[in-house]
Formats: sequence, C-alpha cells, structure tokens
Amino acid sequence: MISDEFHVYDTTMRDGAQQEGLNLSVQDKMHVARHLDDLGVGFIEGGWPGSNPKDTEFFALAAKELELQNATLAAFGATRRAGVAAADDPLVAALRDSGASVVTLVAKSHDRHVELALRTTLEENLAMVRDTVAHLRAEGQRVFVDCEHFFDGYAANRDYALQVVAEAAGAGADVVVLCDTNGGMLPHQVEEVVADALGVGARLGIHAHNDTGCAVANSMAAVRAGATHLQGCINGYGERTGNADLVTSVANLELKLGMSVLPEGALADATRIAHAVAEITNYPPSARQPYTGVSSFAHKAGLHASAIRVDPDLYQHVDPALVGNDMRLLVSEMAGRATIELKGRELGYDVAADAGRLARVTDRVKAMEQQGYTFEAADASFELLLAEEMEGGRPSYFDVESWRVLAESARGTEATVKLRAAGQRLAVIGEGNGPVNALDHALRQAIEQLYPDVARFHLIDFRVRILDQGHGTDAVTRVLIETSDGQDSWVTVGVGANMIEASWEAMVDALTYGLRRHGVPVGSA
Repeated sequence: MISDEFHVYDTTMRDGAQQEGLNLSVQDKMHVARHLDDLGVGFIEGGWPGSNPKDTEFFALAAKELELQNATLAAFGATRRAGVAAADDPLVAALRDSGASVVTLVAKSHDRHVELALRTTLEENLAMVRDTVAHLRAEGQRVFVDCEHFFDGYAANRDYALQVVAEAAGAGADVVVLCDTNGGMLPHQVEEVVADALGVGARLGIHAHNDTGCAVANSMAAVRAGATHLQGCINGYGERTGNADLVTSVANLELKLGMSVLPEGALADATRIAHAVAEITNYPPSARQPYTGVSSFAHKAGLHASAIRVDPDLYQHVDPALVGNDMRLLVSEMAGRATIELKGRELGYDVAADAGRLARVTDRVKAMEQQGYTFEAADASFELLLAEEMEGGRPSYFDVESWRVLAESARGTEATVKLRAAGQRLAVIGEGNGPVNALDHALRQAIEQLYPDVARFHLIDFRVRILDQGHGTDAVTRVLIETSDGQDSWVTVGVGANMIEASWEAMVDALTYGLRRHGVPVGSA
C-alpha cells in the first residue's frame, strides 16, 4: 500500500493531453492508466467528466473495467459557477457522479482572473471554493484543490492568494496545490512562496509548467520547502512547453533526495513505461530526456570511454539500471580505441585481444565517418562491420548481381533485382510508391522465398540527409533506416551519390542484420 505521506499525482490524461498534436481515445486512456499504475503513482487524473463526452465515457468505462493496484483515479473539475448552489451545478454533479473517490477542483487564486475571467467578486470566488469543497466532502469524496495561477496571483495580491488557500483547507480540502500555470517562476521564487504559504496551515502540493525550463527544478524547490504532493505528466507532456516530467521528478526525489515515493522497485520500470506511453500517444519521447531517453546514458567521446572502461560511474550520475535504462557507447569519428573495445565487448567480441585489429577497426570507422557514415545512430551496421573484421568476412545471405529502378509518370515506379542465394539465381520485379519502396518490395520478394523470416521485418522509420549541401545536386546522401520485427528494432546506414544508392545499402544491411539476429545460418535456405 502506498503511503499517504507523499503524493505522486499524474495528470497526463488531462493536462498532458492539452499538448498540441496529442489526442487520446477512451481506450488509449485505459492503456495509459494501467501503465501509470504499474509505475506506482498514487493518483491518476482521468479527465474532466461532464465537460466532454469522451471523459464522461472514460469514467464510466473505468468504473467497470479499470482495476488499479497502486493508484487512485481522480476526476478533475471546477468550483461551482457564481450564483449557483454547488448541489445544483451540473458540472459539480458530474464530479459527484463520476465514481471517482478523489476530486481535484481548479479554483481561481489570482484576483484579476476572478474579476476579468470569472466576472465575479473576490468574496463570491471564496464562497465558490468553500461551498464546492464542502459539498463534495459531504458526499464522501476526497478533495484536492488546484489554485490556478497561484504564483502570479501571490505576486499581485499575496493576501488574497493565501486567503483562497485558507478557504479551501478550511472547507475540508486534503491538499491545496499551488500552480505555476504560466510556468514563469524560478526555483528560488517557488521555494520562498511555498515556505510562506505553509503558514496558512494547509497541506500543499506543486503543479509546475516548463515555460522557463524549470518545471522539474521548481517542483524540487517546492518539495524542499515543504510540499508533500507533486503533480506532473509522463514524458513532460502538456500545452506550450509542457508540464514537469513526472519520471524525472520522481527519480530526483528517490535517487537524489533519498525519498521513497513509489513502491519498492517500481522506478526500475520507468524507462519501459515512459516509452510505452509514448507509443500510445504517438508522440516520440526526446532522446535526451533525463533518465529515460535513449541518449541519457550514451557516451561518445573517446576520453569518456577510456574512463568508463575503468569505472562506469566516472561519467554517469546514477546507475542507469535504477530507472530501467542502459549505458550506450556511440561509435563515431570521435571514438578512440577504448570506445571500440567496449562496444565490441557489448556485442560479444573481444576486439582488444588483437591490438592490430583494434587499431584497424578504429581507423576504418573514422575513415567511413569522413565519407558520411554515422555509426552512433546505426548500431546494426556497426555490428556487421565488426563481424566482418572479427570473422574474416561480412555476413551475407545473398549476392546481388544487379538492381535498377525505372520511374515513369504514367506507369509508376518499377524495380528489378537480380541476385543469387542458396545456389539459386533469382530475378524479381517489384512495384512501389517511389523508387525506394519499389526496390524494397523487389528485394523482399526475392529473398522471402528462401528466408521466410524476412516477412516479419518492417521498415518503421526512414531518414535522409544531404551531406555537403554546397555541392548542389551532386552532394553525398546519407540514409538511416529503422527496421522492426515486431519485438525489437535496429538501425542501419547507407551512403551514396543519391538517395536510391544510399537506401539500397541500408536496406541490404537491415535484412542481413535481421536474419543474423534471428539466428538464421548463412546459406541455410
């Protein structure tokens, strides 16, 4: 059972969903809620029932089908309207009837917002807060109050902002959350204001936006000042520049401040959950996202790798396994022998056993990077290069005789591939939406006849970059292809005089690596 001494409160499905381009269906919300429950958060804000049909439907479905092991589902809503009794307000009734045991009310705490946005008096706003909290408490629901624009309101009229906090707490709100709605605060300001607000006698929380790039830092400052309820969104989702990243905040609390705010061991699942939610939202997380990003523990410079070979902690602030991530070594023109050695070890090769071979691989990588290749983003191509050096030849499941592409405005694009595999000569014609797609179809049709595993491989990302753009139409082109077999994915790189040549090289590497990864012996067809 999660302790009530400190609250981790997720608002991804309500505040996070306000991010531009992020839309969650009812089923999406069900999946996200289950992932957040796995992370061990204490509260999941499901949305605003009564304000839109989708959120109303979600709460109805959640009441029947959502079984949470760690979290409590919270419904979000507003205080009663001016001049209307709380019991008679239809939006308050929707909160009351939502089935949620916890209700989070948004309340105005900035005097100008009360007068200009709500168009009511300061006294009536206090009554709206007091009446709505008291009504929902009398109905048996636990109530949190989000004081919207609190920090800006505090700066404009300290006494009134604190009076809103006092009214909410006095009416029975368990937590009063101080919201940096515009995201304009800095950590020292937050710490000072929270410390002052504690004098009201309420239990305080923090809800920070990232407009100054300080959402997580402001959340930490609030906790240090005495807040015991932290709100945020997975992957830092939210409108404008986003909300405080919940995983980063929680990891800081546990790993840096020594607090226990999640169930034991739950933080080790953070990277998987952050990426799983990103798949649902169809909004890829930043590679440089703290703790859970794919680059969070990636090392490129040879100097770093040399030190890591001695002790990984020399260039890492925490063990990546604590958040379910991994250390990665990037192979690039900046890499020294230590990087190649460690990367080889990661892939199962003892490259350092032969000093000459280690030097040869290092020099080859640097020369290829000079030509336009990049191996830091294409681990699969690097593994094939390393296998070639270590095993005396590049893994090959087929030998290509020739390929060509014909594009006609009237007939579309057609590709012909001729190759030999397993003692057979194959010539296949493929059609597609453009030259790369046509080549991909032709190559797959040819080798699927001999290697059925290829049917499971799907191209999921395709990136093109023109190198040396000053050369115009004769510039070198680099292509990165990401391929998946439904369980894992890998990236390969190709470089050529044009996009088609570069794509062909990357596609051949992608299929070769995939077959090798699946344990298919060369020439086994």
